[in-house]
Amino acid sequence: MDRMIYTAMTGAKHILEQQATTAHNLANATSTGFKAQVDSFRAVPVIGSALSTRAFVVDATVSADFNPGAIQSTSRDLDVAVQGKGWLVVQRADGSEGYTRNGSLKVSENGLLQTASGLTIVGDGGPISIPPDVTISIGKDGTISSVSNDTLPGPSNAIGRLKLVNPPEENLVRSEDGLFTTKNGTPAEVDANVSVVGGALESSNVNVVDAMVSMISLARQFEMQMKLMQSAENNANKAAQLLSLS
Repeated sequence: MDRMIYTAMTGAKHILEQQATTAHNLANATSTGFKAQVDSFRAVPVIGSALSTRAFVVDATVSADFNPGAIQSTSRDLDVAVQGKGWLVVQRADGSEGYTRNGSLKVSENGLLQTASGLTIVGDGGPISIPPDVTISIGKDGTISSVSNDTLPGPSNAIGRLKLVNPPEENLVRSEDGLFTTKNGTPAEVDANVSVVGGALESSNVNVVDAMVSMISLARQFEMQMKLMQSAENNANKAAQLLSLS
């Protein structure tokens, strides 16, 4: 009987946690470059002085869904989408590198190229500085070129190149700030095979229909675990009645 309680209790708890993950994915169905989180259940034995005859249910974050989202044209000069595999590199608050697929960029008050959330974009030679009063274009290889607005038409000048990387997906983990990092914290090497599309953004890869079906399925599983706990309680009450009669 107590084995049923262990399984049902931990199962219900972690179903709620997986429901939260699914809700988080669904909330980011329209977030640019978002990668869905993938969870799974696994059984963990309860270790004690006696034999391991009891087991917990644990919800484990397996990885993220790294499949690319759809590329949508925006015709905005500072929008860029990574085509296929690869990542843009940003400088995190602690100075380390983070990887993102969100290519909605802006120019800060100091002329630095940043993400929409204010993180500095890293180029091959460090942060990229954008001159004032210029029109920007981003090439397929990540090269950023500018044309002065005062001398149109004028010569195109290369002012920097986006640092594009493609570390092994099994070596990537999602940090609390939503960015991906390598497991050992080592910066990834530049990959010349990564290409980008200027004037476009990558949509989220969350499948809304699948997420809704998953939420319904998890709700049914939670109800089943609650019924198991009720059955365990009823069994305990019946056993107590039999023992009192004897």
